[in-house]
Amino acid sequence: MTTTKTARELAEAYFTAWEAGDFETLRGLVAEDVDFVGALGTASGVEEALAGLKGIGQVLEKIDVKARVAEGDEVITWFDLCTGIAPPAPTANWMHVEDGRIARIRVTFDPRGLLAGFEKRG
Repeated sequence: MTTTKTARELAEAYFTAWEAGDFETLRGLVAEDVDFVGALGTASGVEEALAGLKGIGQVLEKIDVKARVAEGDEVITWFDLCTGIAPPAPTANWMHVEDGRIARIRVTFDPRGLLAGFEKRG
């Protein structure tokens, strides 16, 4: 018997896997046609979404979750995005789950610190 994770459990697993750099686990959590829109860009489909997560993953040090609110198939996670190139960025992430996978992700934060950090890295 297989059990389907709740939207909250999917969000928790997503952030745990991303922080750990476990992109194979991430691949299994998001839908093939996942739609991502964030402060640094957009992605259509699992490959583009994973590429974006890997890009930030290169400088990611910690995801410091402050709160997570779930209602049905919707989850909002409020966290500090901690990187080695910028001050922590307070971030809101909304996810919508369909058929047991994350289908839509919207992320908002002030990207100026990260953009400046990436510029300095070259």
